[in-house]
Amino acid sequence: MPKGQKTLFDDQRDETLQRQAPLAARMRPRSLEEFVGQEQIVGEGRLLRRAIANDTLFSIILWGPPGSGKTTLARIIAETTDAHFEPLSAVAAGVADLRRVTKEATDRLGMFKQRTVLFIDEIHRFNKAQQDAVLPYVEDGTVILIGATTENPSFEVNSALLSRARVFVLEAHTDEQIGVLVDRALNDSERGLGAYHAMLAADARGYLLNMANGDARTALNALEAAVLAKPPALGDKRLITVDDIRDALQSRATRYDKHGELHYDAISALHKCVRDSDPDAALYWLGRMLDGGEDPLYIARRVVRMAVEDIGLADPQALPLTIAAQQAIHFLGQPEGDLALAQAVVYLAQAPKSNAVYKAYGAVLNDVAETRNDPVPLHLRNAPTKLMKGLGYGKGYKYAHDYADAQVEQEHFPPNLQGRRYYEPTNHGFEASIRERLAWRDAQALAAAPPASARPARPAAIAAPSAGDANEFQDMAGEESQDPGEDDGAQIRRPANSAKRPARPAGRSE
Repeated sequence: MPKGQKTLFDDQRDETLQRQAPLAARMRPRSLEEFVGQEQIVGEGRLLRRAIANDTLFSIILWGPPGSGKTTLARIIAETTDAHFEPLSAVAAGVADLRRVTKEATDRLGMFKQRTVLFIDEIHRFNKAQQDAVLPYVEDGTVILIGATTENPSFEVNSALLSRARVFVLEAHTDEQIGVLVDRALNDSERGLGAYHAMLAADARGYLLNMANGDARTALNALEAAVLAKPPALGDKRLITVDDIRDALQSRATRYDKHGELHYDAISALHKCVRDSDPDAALYWLGRMLDGGEDPLYIARRVVRMAVEDIGLADPQALPLTIAAQQAIHFLGQPEGDLALAQAVVYLAQAPKSNAVYKAYGAVLNDVAETRNDPVPLHLRNAPTKLMKGLGYGKGYKYAHDYADAQVEQEHFPPNLQGRRYYEPTNHGFEASIRERLAWRDAQALAAAPPASARPARPAAIAAPSAGDANEFQDMAGEESQDPGEDDGAQIRRPANSAKRPARPAGRSE
């Protein structure tokens, strides 16, 4: 049936819903002229605004935080397009609903030459099979898809579906934009709170805008609750104070989701703050995560990883201290155990930094994967039997304790890797002492080196890292996959060019 034909029951239902709906729903902008914010995608002259105005819409994914206007944009499109608008919520709909909608869209296109706009709210809640069910109809143009999601589409929307739609990113509203919506609701007598003659004290207004955290829905619903709960005073007016707003909000609108995008962004920020020796910012991101309900043991695992990845032997106390913090979380629970994490984070941030062991082990894995796995040299093998001794096992081995300072010159690598150097201690913290202790190996290597004219080119595997190599190690550092089924990224990452042991998918990089 072409768009626009409603029954009497439809009109009555819409009128009742409009009357009883929450303020945020009643005050939804009805046109792009009323729409507040998101100038980067619906401002004058922008592609999406022109497509909506000219009714030449294409499949799109709207990605943004709660209360940023995704559903409102979809409803504006519904009011302006000549296409049939079919809304679905991924929370309640399934494959059967998608099949019904696409069948009706096919019939509608054939009988009335009318397109169908399919709006799927919370599209990230659809699994792969459900998303695949709509894919052929998006591809051939039977339906124009509008998907709304609070999660990163890169990880939550099938790549095939994503390639057939354009992603538009909506930002959280600024305090000024929230203020425009709040003032509009207070003064609107038809859909808003104008009939209540409510006045918002200046400090209460500032508090509401701040605590809404960019979420227009949170701001409007809290405002409505405060106004309705406030009895009228002199002159039938209601003065809304900070206490009224605080009582209506109860707590700040939290944007943290321990299973969503901010989970990865926040741990990345915490890791980088520790690496960059900024204890104040590190504590802030730790607090954001814990306040948002993040699993403290997840953070503890990542903090232990920071100790071995970014501090290493520059401060050997970093690792046992972070393990102690993990044990404290087990023993004390929350909130007391949170202080142990805070202490560990501050300690790591101020500690000297070194990734020398991390780089050395990465180079080792590269050689293990890309060179011949030659046998252990005979002099390093144990010889528990007469046969093995006869075969030369252990022959010529020099026992370190028989030499001064237990330092002995003998080859420990297989022939194809002789001369390799992996671990190069820095001059930071305790590693400066390690560098002094290992100076003898450099002296021996220099003494054993042939004259410069006869010296072969240094093997590429032990050459000084190029700019590209350095970037590769930086890319590897702190990687954490968001792929389904992956862990928290605690394993050592193998080099991306490893032939035998390929690197895990990078997911998001820290």
